[in-house]
Amino acid sequence: MADSILTEPAQSLSQLVYETVRERIILGRYEQGSRLPEQRIGEELAVSRVPLREAVPLLERDGFVRTMPRRGAVVTTWSEKAIDDLFDVRLCLEVGAARHAARQVSLGASLAGLNAALDEAHHVVEERDTYAIARASTAYHEAIVETAANDLMLKMMRTISGRMTWLFYLTSGLPAEDAYDDHVALRDAIASGNERVAEACAYAHIERDRLPSFAAMQAHLP
Repeated sequence: MADSILTEPAQSLSQLVYETVRERIILGRYEQGSRLPEQRIGEELAVSRVPLREAVPLLERDGFVRTMPRRGAVVTTWSEKAIDDLFDVRLCLEVGAARHAARQVSLGASLAGLNAALDEAHHVVEERDTYAIARASTAYHEAIVETAANDLMLKMMRTISGRMTWLFYLTSGLPAEDAYDDHVALRDAIASGNERVAEACAYAHIERDRLPSFAAMQAHLP
């Protein structure tokens, strides 16, 4: 079948199923509040139900589904609290990561990864592909955490990065150019090596999008 992932050898089958289902949830192919159609997914991807059932806990861990009695896995529904929670966690994690990244740069760490992520973000903004923009924006924020060189921070970031991509995609009506300009300013703040400037810039960038994101999400909230 066209969607079969059996030819992908590099990762475990359950991980590939996880990534495929996550993408389809983000793109709205499996709607919020709907039961995850295990049989149809298995048929479309030409896999048994075993790797899908192995992928469900990963999807639940990362906020894409909830396991409910007698219903199985149900696609998560966004709420105002879920949006607020994500922004609050991002402030706690990413502001500190920006500070640590600036510290690492002041000690001689490379900005190559961050610059590469910024270049990719610029490219996709010009291409106007909303899903690619959402993914590139998330990758940029992950690159900041990677620059901070804190393994635990990076593991924590990866548990929310999927939800970030989902929210970025659903709020794609917000000006991508403004977000990119913020990303440039944040990269420059980190490059300066000044921890407090980087911290303040990261906080302002994240918080600036909170209310606009709520407005943009009204059509997607129950």
